[in-house]
Amino acid sequence: MLQLQYLPNSDELPDSDNTPVDNEDQNFVPNLLLFLLEHIWKNRHDWYFGADMGIYHTTGVNPRVPVIPDGFLSIGVERRKNGKSRKSYVMWEENYIAPILTLEMVSHSYGDEYEDKLEIYRKLGVTYYVIYNPEFWKRDGHVPFEVYKLIDGDYHLQIGEPFWMPEIGLGIGRCVLPTDPLRRQVLSWFDENGKRYLSPEEQTDMALKKADETQKQLDLLLAKLRSLGIEDIE
Repeated sequence: MLQLQYLPNSDELPDSDNTPVDNEDQNFVPNLLLFLLEHIWKNRHDWYFGADMGIYHTTGVNPRVPVIPDGFLSIGVERRKNGKSRKSYVMWEENYIAPILTLEMVSHSYGDEYEDKLEIYRKLGVTYYVIYNPEFWKRDGHVPFEVYKLIDGDYHLQIGEPFWMPEIGLGIGRCVLPTDPLRRQVLSWFDENGKRYLSPEEQTDMALKKADETQKQLDLLLAKLRSLGIEDIE
């Protein structure tokens, strides 16, 4: 491992590789997971979720060359680094805490998600590696949703969806959000019982529907009472 004094700090490292994403879902899906996590863990301050952000590490040849997952989750780090927004995730500035989960979305431009990146994340010690391949899984000889877990230094493909990750306290899997007019398939977080966490928008919508249904039942009851000649009802 390189000595800390010889490593660049985050201000000296580029915060982007200037490579555009292949499609809009590569931004939409990770950011959806982030925004939902902001709600689920709103009272926690020991985690960070990055979307399309470089992870600088010392397991490769050049520490100035990052690996850039579509999304990643780290636990046991500051919510905001020194109270500021991160430009990138620099391992030697994070006490060498590796992400506990990385997400790669396979797109038209194949990016070695099943080979090179898997090996990089293995070396980093990433516990869970999620590969989401909704469109090109047949081309690549895989299934649309895969979760690999690092066990004894090697990745092993897991079964089950949504897949529960006890080290994180969350499950992950596919769904179609009922509030999405485009009916897009996305990834979401689930609880231990396989129940999907609802977004604030969904919770508000459900509360309004419940209130509306309660009012309808009340109106029916009042109408019935009036039909029985009971008028003085408050």
